[in-house]
Amino acid sequence: MRRRFTVASAMVGALALITLAGCTTDPNVTAPSDDAATEEAVEWFDQELYDKQDAERDVVPEGPEDQPWLQYINAEFVDTSQYASEGAKKTCFANASISNPWRQTGWITMNEQLKVLQEQGVISEMETRDAQDSDDTQIADIDYFINEGDCDVFVISPNSTAAMTPAVERACDTGKPVIVFDRGVQTDCPTTFIHPIGGFAWGIDTAEFLIDELDEGDKVVALRILPGVDVLEQRWAAAEKLFDEAGIEAVDYFTGADPTEIKKIISDELAKGDVHGVWMDAGDGAVAAIEAFEDAGVDYPVMTGEDEMSFLRKWKETGLTGLAPVYSNFQWRTPLLAIQKIFAGEEVPKEWVLPQSPITAEEVDQYLEANDGMPDGHYAKFGGEDLPGYPQVWQDRVIP
Repeated sequence: MRRRFTVASAMVGALALITLAGCTTDPNVTAPSDDAATEEAVEWFDQELYDKQDAERDVVPEGPEDQPWLQYINAEFVDTSQYASEGAKKTCFANASISNPWRQTGWITMNEQLKVLQEQGVISEMETRDAQDSDDTQIADIDYFINEGDCDVFVISPNSTAAMTPAVERACDTGKPVIVFDRGVQTDCPTTFIHPIGGFAWGIDTAEFLIDELDEGDKVVALRILPGVDVLEQRWAAAEKLFDEAGIEAVDYFTGADPTEIKKIISDELAKGDVHGVWMDAGDGAVAAIEAFEDAGVDYPVMTGEDEMSFLRKWKETGLTGLAPVYSNFQWRTPLLAIQKIFAGEEVPKEWVLPQSPITAEEVDQYLEANDGMPDGHYAKFGGEDLPGYPQVWQDRVIP
């Protein structure tokens, strides 16, 4: 299996990878019981952060209007003048994985952005190590880069939150700039932490939508991918709080985004009685959930999925009442553009909060048309329309 690869001035040896049906997880992670899941929601709930992200949903982001990947919300900027230097820089990227469609879409976009920055002489090469959803592997990957000693900048997309914190701190101790994006860690040592508004905002958007469409006492089945990842845990912590307050009966399950498991869960719940809503902490597997209702011959639920094309197309086809929350996939461009700013000595946000706006029923047709010809695993708000390979690279789904 492929573990280490380098993307240099020209990307060669591209490997065609079949788009995975769902998100793979660390096989060492055991899905907790329902009681354990409830305890985790309490553990991960942070009222201050909840309130912060709730307020950020209504903030108009600053930055280029047509480049949301460079926009920011309520930013506090940090001085990077100590890193100012000329010449192309070697980037070392420790990636959690490319094991699900969201990450594959972002990885394609990132490599197209890389081409542009290489042509501009900003980045010489990007050596990437793929942890394949393993904490232990990613820790070893980060330590490998540190010991190798020829990285000008570290980019890290953590596999999980707490486990990766010490390794990120070791990268910071090298004195080189460190950029963390997507998932967070429990340290503020990185030069910048890049992410959309966050999991609490997702949970608020989705729970409020379902609550508005349902009645007190209605039942919602929550389908969760895996435990221990901050943005995923926070999505459910926010949603569970709001469901409890609204009198919505919500039961949650970890699925690993396995379509077979999702169908079984929905079928079992339908056998117990009516299911009025489906809530997901990621849209991967949403179509399987909808198909379970079709198989049972019952009415479609009110449902939240994600901006993955498979869900948007099924939403349009069925006419169900839905919402597509977004964890902005265009964020995969931002770390490389941050490198350009950092080595130019420009200020960057310490916490670089990107806009995160759900796709509503009124917008579905717009995004279906804009992404016509894209595969089901593509994400509508990928933000790569101005990059060199558009649209062919994303249509072909060749993973660098």
